[in-house]
Amino acid sequence: MYIRKILVAIALIGGILGFIFVYYVYNAVFSPNTAFQNEEAFVYIKSDGSFVNVKDQLTPLLDNMETFSKVAERKGYVSNIKAGKYAIRKGMNNNEIINSLRSKNLPVTLSFNNQETLAKLAGRIALQIEADSISLLNSFTDVNFMDHSPFNNETAIAMYVPNSYEFFWNTSAETFRDRMLKEYNRFWNQTRLNRAKAIGLSPIEVVTLASIVHKETAMVDERPRVAGVYMNRLNRNIPLQADPTVIFALRKEANDYDKVIKRVLYKDLELDSPYNTYKYAGLPPGPIAMPDISAIDAVLNYEKNDYLYFVADVNNFGYHKFAKTLSQHNVNKQAYVKWLNSQAIKR
Repeated sequence: MYIRKILVAIALIGGILGFIFVYYVYNAVFSPNTAFQNEEAFVYIKSDGSFVNVKDQLTPLLDNMETFSKVAERKGYVSNIKAGKYAIRKGMNNNEIINSLRSKNLPVTLSFNNQETLAKLAGRIALQIEADSISLLNSFTDVNFMDHSPFNNETAIAMYVPNSYEFFWNTSAETFRDRMLKEYNRFWNQTRLNRAKAIGLSPIEVVTLASIVHKETAMVDERPRVAGVYMNRLNRNIPLQADPTVIFALRKEANDYDKVIKRVLYKDLELDSPYNTYKYAGLPPGPIAMPDISAIDAVLNYEKNDYLYFVADVNNFGYHKFAKTLSQHNVNKQAYVKWLNSQAIKR
């Protein structure tokens, strides 16, 4: 009888301990373990990230780091960290959190517009993926890559077509660059290639001219007309005489691409630079910026007109006055110069 009581007591204690253990395991694995109030939070794990790095990011997001660590160890996550961007939803338990961190790398929508230099492009991209600006710039200008592509240091920026793209956050610099070459080739489909051939320009030359058109006017509906003026000049071997190329040349010479130049002076036109289209006929060596797609298509489908000149329209800011003759252009130009002087714009 005494032995039976002992066995019953042991069984009860074992049952209680088993219940406590099961309860603890259940809570550790399946009970909600988030501490934030938003619907979801994001964790960014670097390619060389460790479990310590993961815990550092998760500490302010979880109620109980101890139970998370134990479950992560039991599920083998501690030694199998995956780089990327991951979402943790409010109310997730440790099991769900670890499953998300193991297999649900989220893509990011990466975008860039008309950056003026490769360095600025690298800085813009570095804000959106793991790769830093230095590694990105190095990949953009990599000699081996250039040797196996149609680009050089002057034309490399033409490869990057401004748009929105989907990438994983942990994309490397080289992977980003190689993807952009694929996107460039996809952009230059047969229709665009045929149009470029029809107007006598290569794709890189189209982008170069488009960069000037882009800088000349922000008005998308005016770009085909501006492109038409420049095509008229190219076809007649008349220097483009584009102020934006002079501004680019001045910035390049000063190695200061943020330099503000609101007015091109006559002395600037004497600058000896291949980008000075007042001094050198034809297109400059490469794009002076990264043009919008609208500017590229404006060149490919430029307006057929007889204009050879244009100047800013002071009565309709943003647009320009166009002229077929130099005498008419000079009249338009006088109005613009008068306005510049009235605004005390000297540089």
